[in-house]
Amino acid sequence: MFQQLRTSLKQSVLGQDHVIDHLLIGMLVEGHVLLEDRPGTGKTTLAKALAQSLDAKFSRVQCTADTLPTDLLGMELFNPLTGSFEQRFGPLFANIVLVDEINRTTPRTQSALLEAMAEAQVTIGDTSYTLPQHFFVIATQNPFDGQGTFPLPQAQLDRFLFKLSFTPLDRTAEKALLRGAHLEAMDLHLPLEQLNAWKQEVAAVTIEDTVEDYLLDVCDALRAHRDIEIGPSPRATLALLKAAKARAWMHERNYVTPEDIKSLATPLLAHRLVLTLEATLKMTNERLVKQTLESLTVPTEV
Repeated sequence: MFQQLRTSLKQSVLGQDHVIDHLLIGMLVEGHVLLEDRPGTGKTTLAKALAQSLDAKFSRVQCTADTLPTDLLGMELFNPLTGSFEQRFGPLFANIVLVDEINRTTPRTQSALLEAMAEAQVTIGDTSYTLPQHFFVIATQNPFDGQGTFPLPQAQLDRFLFKLSFTPLDRTAEKALLRGAHLEAMDLHLPLEQLNAWKQEVAAVTIEDTVEDYLLDVCDALRAHRDIEIGPSPRATLALLKAAKARAWMHERNYVTPEDIKSLATPLLAHRLVLTLEATLKMTNERLVKQTLESLTVPTEV
């Protein structure tokens, strides 16, 4: 069933296999994903296709400068007929939530997502409410239009498992798009409860000491790097382990390999780093992570 889901999503959004695989990893380990790309690449289509395929409750928030925290969380409203306050829940009370152009809303509203993404709960007034099971945030932002935007703070970025960009379509894929190939996706309606079994299997994936040491070597090397001011947090280390287990499971293995870690390190760690001023002028976060991976010895026996 998982392979059916994977295939269906790849038919819905053409030419973005790596984004889809990383998105599914995020869903399996209860992480969240930030999609950074220009408009019209299929970000909303992908989020909707995932929700539809799993029979999950889907909601979308279009962020603007006047979006308030209550627009996400909900609020207490007075009912004159009953003479009491009633709770009206916002769009965060869904399984899959698309937060579109998250960098267009103010830091105050952005911070309303912090508790939701970290704890799967929100606080409205004096009461905390647990969000629906399998709560999953897919946020988007346009990196090419900085007018009227509010860059995400480091604490917010650290809540995202991956920061991903879509691959430009090659001519073959774009021709298939013109001919309606994306309309031929399988009409899946898998039960949302199936995620419970998948997540249990992912959690049971093992990792050998040598591979675990390699994972720690990657994070330690980035923390000690002279061009990095702030390195990966312990949350990032744990996230890399969980994501590596999910990738191993997707490749039908019950153990993690160094390749799992290498393939996930850049999209998982790069956005969590703060480079020195001098380093930002000569390289990107992604390039620095790749250089660090190339400098480390990879264990050959698992």
